[in-house]
Amino acid sequence: MARERESNATSPDSVISIIGPGMTIIGDCKTDGTVRIEGSVEGSVKAGKAVVIGKKGSVKGDIVTQDAVISGRVDGKLTAASRLELQATCRIDGEVHTRRMQLEEGAVLNGNVVMGPEAVGEGKSENRRDSSEARAPEVAGTASR
Repeated sequence: MARERESNATSPDSVISIIGPGMTIIGDCKTDGTVRIEGSVEGSVKAGKAVVIGKKGSVKGDIVTQDAVISGRVDGKLTAASRLELQATCRIDGEVHTRRMQLEEGAVLNGNVVMGPEAVGEGKSENRRDSSEARAPEVAGTASR
């Protein structure tokens, strides 16, 4: 029997992209894997697997990912679909949406926090009714006997 050769190609979700110290990215970043930010990004960051921001790292823009570990600074909306870890040295100014969050003592979070499946768009919003729909309809006119 002939054996199939294994491909040497690396899976995109196993790749870690690094924005090193002293490096500044102006524009949007997107990867299927993980991105580690030790420098700064002025733009949105989308990572299929994870975003890790080091102590001196910063992002001015929105972040969308599955998991995030933040030690540096974020100015913008942060969406972590699965898990968010805010370490003691982090500062976030903006909105946070996540299913689960670990917040270490010393971390600074200024903004709105939305947690649970609904926070990341996995809730059953089609079954919820707006409060205006729950009221009885108003009937205009006069009653006569």
